[in-house]
Amino acid sequence: QGQLVESGGGLVQPGGSLRLSCAASTDIFSGSAMGWYRQAPGKERGLVAQISSDGKTNYADSVKGRYTISRDNAKNTVYLQMNSLKVEDSAVYYCNAWKWVATRFVDYWGQGTQVTVSS
Repeated sequence: QGQLVESGGGLVQPGGSLRLSCAASTDIFSGSAMGWYRQAPGKERGLVAQISSDGKTNYADSVKGRYTISRDNAKNTVYLQMNSLKVEDSAVYYCNAWKWVATRFVDYWGQGTQVTVSS
């Protein structure tokens, strides 16, 4: 059974940086688009950033210019570099992977990692 394992969350002051990592099993990572979502208390989960299997990226407007998503195909890992963090970036961040297997859409979620931005 494939899985996604996130790490790198924590407490940081406004203006600081964090890097999240998401390690995937090979069967999940290969050929998958990978993404990061976040969910703050009382709010819906929303897309933060996504990277396709061939490296194309897209970002939520709220994080453009501050966050960078990347993937290391040799390590089956996707990263989210978060700079200039704001209080409103505080949320549980979830790693996601999705792809088409024949005609079937499959996606996977990590367990989530807490990011808290506070002074």
